[in-house]
Amino acid sequence: MPKIPAARLTEIGEALLIAAGAPAAEAEIVMRHCTNANLAGHDSHGIIAIPTYIDRVRAGHIVPGAPWEIKQESATTTVIDGHWGFGFVANERAMKLTIEKARTANVAAATVFRQGHIGRLANYPLMAAREGMIGMITADSGRSPKHVAPFGGREARLGTNPISFAIPSNLDGPLVLDMATSAVAAGKVSLSAARGKPMPLGWVVDKDGNPTTDPGALKAGGALLPLGGTEGYKGTGLAVIVEILCGLLTGLGFGVEPTGRHNDGCFMAVFNVEAFRPLERFKEEVGEFAAYLKSTPPSAGSPGVFYPGEIEYLTEQDRRANGVDVEDATWKKLAELAAGYGLSARLGL
Repeated sequence: MPKIPAARLTEIGEALLIAAGAPAAEAEIVMRHCTNANLAGHDSHGIIAIPTYIDRVRAGHIVPGAPWEIKQESATTTVIDGHWGFGFVANERAMKLTIEKARTANVAAATVFRQGHIGRLANYPLMAAREGMIGMITADSGRSPKHVAPFGGREARLGTNPISFAIPSNLDGPLVLDMATSAVAAGKVSLSAARGKPMPLGWVVDKDGNPTTDPGALKAGGALLPLGGTEGYKGTGLAVIVEILCGLLTGLGFGVEPTGRHNDGCFMAVFNVEAFRPLERFKEEVGEFAAYLKSTPPSAGSPGVFYPGEIEYLTEQDRRANGVDVEDATWKKLAELAAGYGLSARLGL
């Protein structure tokens, strides 16, 4: 796999998105989120997703330049219709508005519906943490095809339904939780397939309900398993709550619509720390808490304890210095797209 500088990934992705019809400002937002995912080590949500987004633009499932509409609003709440635009664009704008409302009201929340894939969730609550606030977001896949079987089942009925929180602190890297309520995000399976590597057991069952390490089994009628292994009812329970917040509270509904159009429903909230206690002391104490956790003696074979988000921070430092690994299959797809748009020479692909 070639190692590619982050700036080059951004350049390539932006050029391809603009060629596919995205306004330059929207292409910048999409690629900022995707490149940040690559830098954090979440390659499943990085440059590998650009060909899929372009396919969805061509199919009319993502509408570049779509309007952003507030359908209902109060001093502390907002309901936003993304009109099938890029989810990165609709969601980032929604989080900015929610942060501004929390500045005066101390607590604010929003729902967003009819938008494309929003990528790595952590990017949005991190916006709040940088402003001295606690941010959270949950997302579901609307009524697009599902990937996750509920605990005890073998057919997909749920999305990966992730949850993310970001907390302001004085740590070198941000304290952020970003987790799927399934054993793994569907993009991790696609990444295994692109890299020609088997998956660990416990991620997927095939169409007959048998555990498998073949990443192709998911698209062949298999299903992701819920988070928790033998205690997978916990992952299913979390996924159900996310589905209610992001599917039912937004009005998207549940299940799968015939078009197969991907749509992320989102619920987000922001809490102003200053409404509860002095921000600087809170940030200090979060750092002290992380240090307390990390001081735990490591278990056998363990490299030690990391606070949530620390591994991503360390990965980012390395990748900013040394480049991002991009699998050959993805690099080939990017080159094919560049050739199709007449950009091969300009992008060096």
